[in-house]
Parts: sequence; C-alpha cells; structure tokens
Amino acid sequence: MLYNLLFPFAEQISVFNVFRYLTFRTGGAVITSLIISFVIGPYLIRHLQIKQKGGQPIRIDGPEGHILSKQGTPTMGGLLILIASIFSTILWADISNKFVWIALGVTAAYGAIGFADDYLKVSKRNHKGLSGKLKLVFQLVVAIGAGYLISSMLPEGLQTTIAVPFFKDTLLEFGFLFIVASAFVMVGASNAVNLTDGLDGLAIVPVMIAAGVFALISYLVGNAVFSGYLQIHFVPGSGELAVFCGSLVGGGLGFLWFNAPPARIFMGDTGSLALGGALGAVSVITKHELVLAIVGGLFVLETVSVIVQVISFKLTGKRVFAMAPLHHHFEKKGWAEPTIVIRFWIIASILALIGLSTLKLR
Repeated sequence: MLYNLLFPFAEQISVFNVFRYLTFRTGGAVITSLIISFVIGPYLIRHLQIKQKGGQPIRIDGPEGHILSKQGTPTMGGLLILIASIFSTILWADISNKFVWIALGVTAAYGAIGFADDYLKVSKRNHKGLSGKLKLVFQLVVAIGAGYLISSMLPEGLQTTIAVPFFKDTLLEFGFLFIVASAFVMVGASNAVNLTDGLDGLAIVPVMIAAGVFALISYLVGNAVFSGYLQIHFVPGSGELAVFCGSLVGGGLGFLWFNAPPARIFMGDTGSLALGGALGAVSVITKHELVLAIVGGLFVLETVSVIVQVISFKLTGKRVFAMAPLHHHFEKKGWAEPTIVIRFWIIASILALIGLSTLKLR
C-alpha cells in the first residue's frame, strides 16, 4: 500500500524512490510484522488464556511428559502470525499485484479452516476437532480455486507445467491436471507443516527458513535479468511475493518469542495449516514446486513417517516407529525436547542450502 501511495510522488520527493526497491520493502515487511507480533502478542495470549480455560487439549496417547509440561497452554497462536503477516504484506507490497492477493487468500482461508478446527478442540475439550475428511475437502476447494487463478495468470508456456530442479529447460507438462497438481502441493504442504507442529518451536523455525528461501526465489524469478542469468523461468510480478515471504519471517520471529520453550502459546492448526498453504502457493506461482519438497524436506520427512507408520500397522500389525510423527519417535526414545528441536532445525537449514543450490546448478 505504501508503494502505491508514495512511489508515484518519487519525482517530487526523491526519498519516496526507495519504495521501488523490493529489498527495502521486504525488509520493511519483516520489521513491521515483527513489531506487530511483539505488541499484540501479550494481549492475544492473555485473551486466549481467558477464553480457553484449560488450554489446548493434550493427547492422552501422546508422550507422557506432554500431559504435565504442556497442560493449560492456549492454542490458536497462529492468529498472531496471520495478523502480523497479512497487515505488513498489505502495507508494504504492491496491492495491485494479483499474485500477492492469491497468496494472502490461500493463507487466510487455510487459517480460517485451522481456526475452526482449533475452536472445536478447545470448546469440546477434545483433541480431534474437525473431521479429517471435512478439513481436506475445504482445503482442496481453496487450493483448486487458487490453482486455477495461478494457471490463468502465469506466462504462456508455464501455465500448465512444473519445472524440474537442476535442469534449466525441463518442464513437465500436466495439461488440465496442473490445477490438480498445484492443489496437491498446497494441501500437501499445509498438512505437512501441521504434522510437524508438535514441539515448542519445532515447526516455526523451518517455516521461517523456507519462507526466507522463497523470498529470495521470488525476487529472482520476478526479475528478468537475474532469472535470465540463473536460467530459471521468469514469472513477471512474482517478485512481490518476496514482501509476503518477508512478512512471514517477521511474524514467525515474533511468534517464536512467545513459543520458545516453555511455550506460552501454541501455533495450533490456525497457524500450521495457513503457513504450509502459504509456502505451497508461493512455490506454485514461482514454478519451484519441487524445490519446496527439498527446502521443506523436514516437513516431508515427518509426513512420510506417518504414512509409513499407518501402512505398516495396517499390513503387518507392527509399528516402524515408537510413535509418529518422527519427532515423537525420538521423544519416546528418550531424547530431550530441546535436543530434538535444535537438531531438526539444523536439518532444515541443510535442506534449505541444498534447495538454494538448485538455483545455480543447472
């Protein structure tokens, strides 16, 4: 919004020229989102504590220590990230850019689905919330709509294709199934982040790392010179998503301040579904869907652990892991929660570096 309001006066007031630079506005979005999180965080936590008497319901079949250490902690902390990120994005991004509104729309819609799920959990004092099928239907409807809009706005030649990392000219043609594939990316990323969100600080740092990586990818993909030099596919207008990703980083940092062990608030599905969906939408717009699977490899690993556990138990009656998702397996094995969280952060950082290498290794 500041870009649309102030940049037109750059010729009369030269200082307004800074709003033309995506790097400046992305930095502004990070700082603004962080400040908003710090300001509203204590009030939001206090309000949720009052409304959610008893906090988030804890799974009885989960790790034993959670019943003691996490009992009474409020959920829906994702609201803190969403409020800060959406406001700062609108403030600093070019609000005439349709890609920005698609990303915001997916984020807000998935946040609403997560909010409904969290609300049912705390109101009914049950950890189940919305039924899995109903939640998936809502997610698919949003993702299919977003996929259709993205496809219609992408440049010719990229509208129904998915780029392959490490190969500069390779595009997988999906035709009308591209919308289905893009929906799979958004829904898959959303639920993968949701599965990872099980320990204090575990999900939010990998999300921030992935958002930071995609802020850079968005900036490069949206710049004709840089995309040409790196031999990646140019998507006009996608650079504005760097501002959006920056706002996620800032909001995530603010949330981590309150979510650091011992957490004063949990992200809940309100945050995890929204953040995963946001990353999925950005990856589809920037034509880096497969790179998201690398950068967000930790989320993929957590999801695969659940799938393997379910399949193994149904086929053989035996469990591969002590408990799924994977972070609970290590808890059962006796690893301390901070040890698991920090080691998973390290893995997420390594995977992010591998994902970034795809920009040059072609």
